[in-house]
Amino acid sequence: MEGVLLGFGVVLVLVGVGVLASILLPTRTGAMQEGLTPVIYYITNPALMFILLAETELAEVLGVYTPIALVAAAATSAVYALLSRFALRRPGAQTAVGAMASCYVNAGNIGIPIALYAVGSSAPVVSVLLAQLLVIAPVFLTIFAWYGRKATTTAAAPSAGAPPTLARTVLRSVANPVTTGTAAGALFAATSLTLPAILWTPLEMLGQASIPLLLVMFGMSLRGQKPLAQRSLRADVVLGSVVKLALMPVIAWAVAYYLFRVEGTALLGVVAMAALPTAQNVFLFSAQFGLRVTLVRDIILVSSLLALPASLLVALLLG
Repeated sequence: MEGVLLGFGVVLVLVGVGVLASILLPTRTGAMQEGLTPVIYYITNPALMFILLAETELAEVLGVYTPIALVAAAATSAVYALLSRFALRRPGAQTAVGAMASCYVNAGNIGIPIALYAVGSSAPVVSVLLAQLLVIAPVFLTIFAWYGRKATTTAAAPSAGAPPTLARTVLRSVANPVTTGTAAGALFAATSLTLPAILWTPLEMLGQASIPLLLVMFGMSLRGQKPLAQRSLRADVVLGSVVKLALMPVIAWAVAYYLFRVEGTALLGVVAMAALPTAQNVFLFSAQFGLRVTLVRDIILVSSLLALPASLLVALLLG
């Protein structure tokens, strides 16, 4: 229980700093958000992923934990996408954003203390990071880039020149900074390579800045916003939050228990990671590709508010 409370407490304090900054500096908030987004996307997030993975024992997580995370995320996002597309009849771009928000968990900051304090191992959280940043994120970023490309093409003047090809769009999205940093960290872990202290220490400092900056930026975006205030998105937010906090942990439990025969504390770690709220990175990715962020912001906020009782319930049932 202590790890769950600590993880959520850290997040709430940093988001609160962002809200306070937006209240005290209302005329500067827009400029700060505009400046922080590329800094986090291109510099601090890749550094964080590199340092997290560079010293990880990959064999411990690739055999069981990572496949579980991939299957759970794929099944969860597929359920959301089908319901959004065919039951709610939402357009493709909105469905894609909601699908990522329903399956992309906040492993980077909430997941780490929960894994270390509640489970006693970093394996569950590292497996989720590997699955998300090497597979899930590139897939969704490719989809985001495609829809962002279509919107740009539609809005562009006929004389603006030919739009980039789909192959270039896919390549640019797969070779994004976050995935590149993750892949580099995994390479160092697999080959036991090390960096000299003069390089490792600055990378570590940059990586450690990523989570606080991201949470503060998210907090800035909350001022003046009300969850579920946009009536047209209420069904989408409820669907995304229910799928994220109720369906995904059940899928993760079933896959881990019945397919991979995971039990005990290891099973608690797998399900606890699935019960985490939506990651703020989905908000960052949506903003980076010019897609609608209101739905993502509301799912992040609602899932963050409800994830604590959901996580406590998981700990009570499986702990």
